[in-house]
Amino acid sequence: MRWILAAALLSATPLHAGVPEALARIGKGYQTFAAATADLDTAAQASCEGLKPAFDTAWDAWLHVAQIRIGPVEDDGRALAIAFWPDPKALGAKAQRALLTGDPAALDPERFAEHSVAARGFSGLERLLFPDAALPADPCPLIRATTHDLARMAAGVNADWPAFSDKLAYPGGPGNTTYLTDLEAAQALLTQLASALEFTADQRLGRPMGTFDQPRPERAEARASGRSLRNVVEVLKASRDMALDLHPEAPQTEAAFARALALVDRLDDPTLGSVATAQGRLKVEILQNAIREARAAILSEIAPTLGVGLGFNALDGD
Repeated sequence: MRWILAAALLSATPLHAGVPEALARIGKGYQTFAAATADLDTAAQASCEGLKPAFDTAWDAWLHVAQIRIGPVEDDGRALAIAFWPDPKALGAKAQRALLTGDPAALDPERFAEHSVAARGFSGLERLLFPDAALPADPCPLIRATTHDLARMAAGVNADWPAFSDKLAYPGGPGNTTYLTDLEAAQALLTQLASALEFTADQRLGRPMGTFDQPRPERAEARASGRSLRNVVEVLKASRDMALDLHPEAPQTEAAFARALALVDRLDDPTLGSVATAQGRLKVEILQNAIREARAAILSEIAPTLGVGLGFNALDGD
C-alpha cells in the first residue's frame, strides 16, 4: 500500500518553492491558536476576572491565521463565528442581550454553537469583558460559553487542517479535485494574502476613518479592548511572513511591509481615535496607503514569480 500511495503522490504536480513553507506556517499557526483558546477557556472556567492577557494572546494567535479563508476554517461558518466584524446593525449585542436574560440551557455547549455567529467569538467576548454600559445580567455564564465555543472551534480547525493542507500540498493527487495544479494551490494562498491586506486597509482602517467631514472612530475594530491598532500590526506581521514564505527573495515586498510597520510604530494610537482630528486622520491615511502598497508589491513582485494572479476570494461580492 505504501508504494501505491508514494506513486500516486509522485504523479501529483510538484509545488512551487515556498508553498510548503507557507503551509507549514499555517499549520503551526492553527496549533498556536488552538492552544491559546484552550488556555483562555481554562482561565475563564476558573474565574471570569482578569482574562485580558489570555484574551489578547488568543486574539493575536487568531490574527496570525485569520487571512486564511479556505479549508476547515470556513466549515460551519467557523471564521465568522470566531471573529464577526464589522457588525453595523449591532446584531451581536442584541443576540447577547437575549442570551444574558434567557434560558440558561441555551448556553449549553451543544446548543451554543447554534446561535448567531454575531453573538459569538472574539467580538462577542469583547463586549462582555469590556461593556460600554451595564449588562442586564451576570455575564460570567455567557463568557464561559463563549470561550468554550472558541476553544472548540479552534481545536476543530486545527484537527481538520492537515487533511486540507494535503490538498494544497499535492495538487492533482488522487481524489484531489479541489486543486489540480501547483498554480491553483499557489494562487489560492496568494489570494488569501491579498484579501487580508485589502480588508485591513478598507475595513480596519477605512471604517473608523469614515470621511473627512464625518470621521467614525467608534467604528474601529476592538476599540473597547484597546486593540484596534494591535490587530492591524498582527495582520501585517502575519501577512509579511507568509509573503516571504512564498517568495523569500522579494526586496520590494519586504521594504513595503517594513515601511507600513514603521508607520504603525510611530502612530501611537491604540484605538485609532486620532482619526477624529485632521492630523490624526492624515497619519492613518498614510498607513492605509502603505498597506495598499504592500499588497501591490506582492502582486507585482511575488505573483509573477509564482506565475499566478488573483482568484475568487471571500470578499468578492460583499
